[in-house]
Amino acid sequence: MIYPIYIYGSQVLRQKAQPADTEDREGLSELLANMIETMKNADGCGLAAPQVGISRRVLVVDGNELRDRYPELEGFHREMINPEVTFESEETSQYNEGCLSIPDLDADIVRPRRIRVSYINADFKQVEEEFDDFASRMIQHELDHLDGILYTDHASPIRKKLIAAKLVAIQKGRVKTSYRVKSDKK
Repeated sequence: MIYPIYIYGSQVLRQKAQPADTEDREGLSELLANMIETMKNADGCGLAAPQVGISRRVLVVDGNELRDRYPELEGFHREMINPEVTFESEETSQYNEGCLSIPDLDADIVRPRRIRVSYINADFKQVEEEFDDFASRMIQHELDHLDGILYTDHASPIRKKLIAAKLVAIQKGRVKTSYRVKSDKK
């Protein structure tokens, strides 16, 4: 099932997501499958559960579509339940990020170049894994969603001023996408 993607201004995007109930394996497997289908339908490379209106600590990332630009992402696909960062490098990198919940907008964002994450995978096994470069960035972007943080929160003050009007327009629903969007704003 393809979910609508909640856009900027939706309260669910600003809430700290609750841990997923790992006893509900069937429900989580269905959620992961639907999130992957939704992400692919929207031509995204990552999606967190809050972006589909579900305040649970679940995310998916898939770098296969980016492999021409980033060959190291060939075959890179992760489904993470209750992920926790256990290490962040002091070394950082900067990249121009965008987001399905903030369509047609981007900003240069600085993040740690390397991270280690402990999570439960789609087979319900506990895993700890280290990621670097673009894979690390993809995961950090989605992890932020689980904590109610948007990539625009990390933008420079001048970039925040430059995109303020566009964010207001998105919040008011004045946005065109190739995928279904939703807002919980009344």
